[in-house]
Amino acid sequence: MKLYNSILFGFAFSPSLKVNILESSRIAYYLNCKLILLHVGEKTAEKSAKINQIISETEQSDDTIEVVWKEGNPETIITKACVDLKIDLLILGALQHENKFQFYVGSIARKLTRKVHCSVLLLIKPTEKRVPCKHIVVNGLNAPETPMAIEHAFYVSSLLGAQQITIVEEILPKEIQVDVEDDRSLKKANIIKQRIRHREDSRVNTIVRSLPENITKGIKVKTQSIFGKRGYSIGHYAEVVRADLLVMNAPIKTSIWDRIFPHDIEYILSDLPTDLLIVRK
Repeated sequence: MKLYNSILFGFAFSPSLKVNILESSRIAYYLNCKLILLHVGEKTAEKSAKINQIISETEQSDDTIEVVWKEGNPETIITKACVDLKIDLLILGALQHENKFQFYVGSIARKLTRKVHCSVLLLIKPTEKRVPCKHIVVNGLNAPETPMAIEHAFYVSSLLGAQQITIVEEILPKEIQVDVEDDRSLKKANIIKQRIRHREDSRVNTIVRSLPENITKGIKVKTQSIFGKRGYSIGHYAEVVRADLLVMNAPIKTSIWDRIFPHDIEYILSDLPTDLLIVRK
């Protein structure tokens, strides 16, 4: 089973260029993928020399890394390139914290996350030397796309050598449907919570058991039910446990109103707790 064959990293000549390319090439190496580096801008001898020098310092051989140069609108060019080059995973450098203006207008990374037809990995903490991935948190939301997100989390874990996966089941507080006013109602609310946790754990464990043994073997699996706002809760949890990677379902098509009144993954995109893998078919 191979979920990724080709990776695209869209880069700019920023101060973090070298570390982002080294991190992207390392990910491609461990996932056994071809890496395509795409720069939207003019190709010059100076830029080419700089890129070639960085590539020479990567863990991959030169024939597994391709550099593409295109001019135009970055958002349009990268979106089209993902289709034309049959990209499975788009890697982008991202801001960990967006200010209010950036949140409402939307950064290029945020826009691409919504528009492209492949999975997206947002990097907020690339390193020049490898930092092992130990703990991955994945969304366990009761949704049609969740089994795919969990499968990708295990697949990536098996290749990166992660030791633990925590599957977070975000549960809306309204599911309890009990107003806690006294000891009796508190006890009733706790019983309902326990039943919901048991139901969600059973659902998630069924998904895990259906996965190929070669990607689940040796990985410690934990389930965690959280009652709270979807998106915000899992993001906060990933930050608290210091997860190395957060894996989420791809966001649905959103309008301007979704960004003014954020929900689900929009919370995470504006305040990334760690590197974020957004899984899409």
